Amino acid sequence: MSRIIDYSYLFQSMPGIKKPNITGSFQLSQLNSGSVQAQLKAAGINTNSRQYKAAIKEMMQNGNGAMFTNIQCIKNSMKCYDQDGDYIDPTNGLAGLLVTEENESSRKRIISIPESSKIEMFEQTKKEFLRENGVLNGDTTKRSDVYTNMYRNVKKNDRLAAGYTMEKYERAYRQAFLAAARKADPDWEIGKAVKPGALDGITRESIEANLKRTWSVRA
Repeated sequence: MSRIIDYSYLFQSMPGIKKPNITGSFQLSQLNSGSVQAQLKAAGINTNSRQYKAAIKEMMQNGNGAMFTNIQCIKNSMKCYDQDGDYIDPTNGLAGLLVTEENESSRKRIISIPESSKIEMFEQTKKEFLRENGVLNGDTTKRSDVYTNMYRNVKKNDRLAAGYTMEKYERAYRQAFLAAARKADPDWEIGKAVKPGALDGITRESIEANLKRTWSVRA
């Protein structure tokens, strides 16, 4: 998942360019100075918090010691992280959804996800399959809403794995619908109207049972 970061907290000081006239501004290289630390403390910023450390780490990675910032900009940057220092996705307000080098491998695991989420994804996938004649339409799909609803109902540390697991279910649902459409009409192809009733005999439970059997074999 890509990050949406506002770098307006950094102000470059370059030769020949006048320093920014921002009240209380200071260079990043001065963050640990006594005077700046006093300003941060007076502003109610806990410099020992994970939230603060995550924000400053981001600023340091995207700036350098010569760049300027100020108290308000630091506070704004801190809002991008929760109390554990985890990045908050600006599109849904949830943390625990950022893929990093550290969690890339651990996210690829199958976990138990809410039954209601699987039901919602099955119905949404079926609805869109029929409406779009099997075409994956990124402009009209509501699949991201299904994922967001699920993320809100699982623990933060399980959200990436839950998303990975849901992808498996979603793919299985779609593959079952494709097979059913072709069985009902051997000449059917994606983009062509699905034969009425072609998907009526497809149940979520049967798809999931087959999927779990494949997981058992691989395990």
